[in-house]
Amino acid sequence: MMAKITRIPLFLAILLLANSCLVGKYMCNYSLLPEEHGNDFEGDRAKTESRYPGIIAWYDNLHEAGVFRDTSLIGENGYKLHGEFVPASNPSDAQGTAVVVHGYTDNHICFLNLVKMYRDDLNYNVMVPDLHYHGLSEGRAVQMGWFDRLDVKRFAEMAHDIWGDDFMVIHGVSMGGATTMMLSGDDDLPEYMKAFIDDCGYSSVWDQFAHNLKDMFHLPPFPVLTSANIVCRKRYGWDFKEASSVNQLAKSERPVLFIHGDKDDFVPTDHVYKNYEAKTKGYKEIWLAPGSEHAMAYKDHPQEYTDHVRSFLEKVKTL
Repeated sequence: MMAKITRIPLFLAILLLANSCLVGKYMCNYSLLPEEHGNDFEGDRAKTESRYPGIIAWYDNLHEAGVFRDTSLIGENGYKLHGEFVPASNPSDAQGTAVVVHGYTDNHICFLNLVKMYRDDLNYNVMVPDLHYHGLSEGRAVQMGWFDRLDVKRFAEMAHDIWGDDFMVIHGVSMGGATTMMLSGDDDLPEYMKAFIDDCGYSSVWDQFAHNLKDMFHLPPFPVLTSANIVCRKRYGWDFKEASSVNQLAKSERPVLFIHGDKDDFVPTDHVYKNYEAKTKGYKEIWLAPGSEHAMAYKDHPQEYTDHVRSFLEKVKTL
């Protein structure tokens, strides 16, 4: 009888472990293989137009005129990645180059507002890629910024080959913001990559998924997130904790502007404080957009947003 009793906890432990592995696989698939991943172009065009009326006509007219041009390259993991580039509105007096990086399940269409801001308001040349597994790019799964940072670096190098500017800013939103921060801490950045702007990026993939798990499913990180992390590491070669904006920012020496809505509950506003405090080397600024929810800072405050970006870039040029 005693032997049977002692075997019950062992059986329950095995059952719990098996279930956590299954749930971990489910969460990994749910998070990194979403059904929509920037591939609903009509829907994204409609959403972008609803937020910024007239912007799709602006884009289509420039595209039809050959001002916007498509390009591609082979990314970090061997997949073909798509991007577009557009010269400054006054090319002879271009102020530099901006690389605009979209967010989770988005594509190059979704942040045309920033492309337009850089091209028309700030007179920058602009490169805008579709990240791995997004939009018109190939790929196995969402990379949450970690290997994406290396792909963005490749697009930045391509942009430099096109325009030859000695001043470049990398500007990302949400997952693109995390990508930007993760890139900023690499130690082999080209000299012309002068500035980084993060708009509502998370402090790490682990922190973001832990928040989503609690907010959406009312579950703690262990054992589900732990199991999903093991699955991700085995399948895709990276780790939720390794993919850390905070860790990369601790190594970053180049200027960073942090933007976050003070009403953001998808990537909670406390992430921006972690990110800001992690950067202890080099110049930094922070702006909290009043009343803004996730990725809505520009929509809510277009002029103030543009002024903060312009002022930051002008300051960086004097450092």
